[in-house]
Formats: sequence, structure tokens, C-alpha cells
Amino acid sequence: MKTAEGIGLKDVQAVYAGPEGDLWKLIMGEQIHIGGFQSSMDLAARAGIGEGLRGIDLCCCLGGGMRFLVRFRNVAAMTGVDATERVVEEGRRLCAQEGLAERIALRLADVCRSGLPDEGADFVWGEDAWCYVEDKALLIREAARLVRPGGVIAFTDWIEGAKGLTSGEAERYMKFMKFPSVLSMEGYRELLEGAGCTVETALDTGRFAPSVDLYLRMLGEQLTYDALKIISFDAALMSALAGEMQFMKSLADAGKIAQGLFVAKKKR
Repeated sequence: MKTAEGIGLKDVQAVYAGPEGDLWKLIMGEQIHIGGFQSSMDLAARAGIGEGLRGIDLCCCLGGGMRFLVRFRNVAAMTGVDATERVVEEGRRLCAQEGLAERIALRLADVCRSGLPDEGADFVWGEDAWCYVEDKALLIREAARLVRPGGVIAFTDWIEGAKGLTSGEAERYMKFMKFPSVLSMEGYRELLEGAGCTVETALDTGRFAPSVDLYLRMLGEQLTYDALKIISFDAALMSALAGEMQFMKSLADAGKIAQGLFVAKKKR
């Protein structure tokens, strides 16, 4: 596991309560994760998530993943947990706007200490967001506590790739992304197994580099004005952000970072 000193929950909250979070929403949409709709569909299909199930989304952000699950997998009900007040409030507004407030609830809380009841969910869900959580062992234990025996923990996340990051690469990447720690595929596997789960799927989706290339093209072509408006037309900042994203893409191209996909079942 790679760790970054001095980065914590307050830094992540600042990102998603400010213009940086607005930039991510601009280029990634309400489903703020790599691969968007297709990634969500792939994860749900692999995890067998469908009609009538009840789930919990840890680090739900705007609730886009939950609205996807209710609309396209006919999930009965979802509860989302996120620690940033602004995105929870906006997520509630979006759910109400789409007529889904009765089936989706958003809760403002630390995902490692959600306060939700034991074994009350058929599945726990996460999409490219657990990289923001400092204590990933505690997060996985919380996910295992929340899901019923035989239930599923299904998530994607930004992980260290098979080629590995040097300390310098990790420091630059994690500082830019405000990640307090980044796990490898094996690291997540060990935490899931240690929390009493059987890992059924753990793989690199291969979506990372192509997706970042898409985001760079969008920022450099179609969405340049929109992005500049979000950051008060600071062209120097725009250039710096593009440079960090190019660096991130180079890491993905080299197999040093990836989007990992995990499906695990809690033992009965």
C-alpha cells in the first residue's frame, strides 16, 4: 500500500465542495467514475445485482450510481453514505428531481462509521471512490458488517497497477488526486478475505488510460470554455491540471495505476 502524508478527509471534502469537484462532474458526469454507465453495468452484472435487492453505496457522492441501480437494475432501495455535505444535499435534490426520493436515501456520515444497522443490506456498492478513504481496512470491515451473510460487496477503485509505483510517482499522483492511500489488487483481496469474505472477482478493467485520454480531449476541445469558467478563467491553472492528467495517463499506460473491479461474498 502507498500512503501520502498530510492528506485526509478534510482535503477530500474540500475537493468535492469546491471547483475541483465541479470539474470532475463536468468531464465525468453525475456518475463520477471511469467508464460511466458501462462500468456500472459491468459491475452490477458481475455481482448479480438486480431486482428487489437492497443496497448501500459507500462514498456515494451525487448518488449517480444509486439512481443507475434503481433505474436499470430495478434495485428496490438504496442508501448512500458520503462525508461531504454539499454532494449529499445535491444528491438528494437530484433524486427528488427524478422522482426517486422514496427509493433512495442519502446519509451524511463517515463511511467507516456509517451508523447503519448490522447485516441490513443485500449488497454494498462503491465506484472509484474508496481510494479517498484513509483507513481502508476499517472501510472493508464496515462494508462486511453492513451486508448480510451471503451478500455481496461490489466495487471498482483506483488501485496501484501490476507494474507498481515508485515513491516519487506515488507522491505526485496522490497529492494531485488527494488520495491518502492507494492499495494494490492483492491488498484489497487480503482485506476482503480478512473481513470474512470470499473474493470471486478481482481484475484490472483496462478502462483507465482510454478514459483519461477521453477526458483530456474533452478538456482540450469541447469543454475548454466550461472548464475555464469553473476555475475563474485561470489559464495557468488549467494548463497545470492538464499536465497532471497527462502524467496520470502515462502511469496508466505503463501499468502503474489501474481501475480495479472487485466482487466478494460474505461467508454464511
